[in-house]
Amino acid sequence: MGEEQHDQRLADYRSSIDNIDAALVHLLAERFKITKAVGRYKKEADLAPADPGREEIQLARLRGLAEESGLDPVFTEKFLRFIVAEVIHHHQRIAEGEQL
Repeated sequence: MGEEQHDQRLADYRSSIDNIDAALVHLLAERFKITKAVGRYKKEADLAPADPGREEIQLARLRGLAEESGLDPVFTEKFLRFIVAEVIHHHQRIAEGEQL
């Protein structure tokens, strides 16, 4: 395989990665838009910012999906715990009266 073909192949891979990264950013933005609405609802309903029971159910469900998809479940759990921690932080800020 010539260098030119190799460079085009790498460029094609990178283009796909760039598209996936853009989709991930858009999905995260949509997710956080919804979770901020949940935070506002929790404040109105006087509910706690965190729901450990739901979090554990979700993590278990998503670990299973990761395994089915061939994605490292340990990585998946770390990633999701990071997202959940940020969501809880947003909910706490909303509960304290911040406008997010």
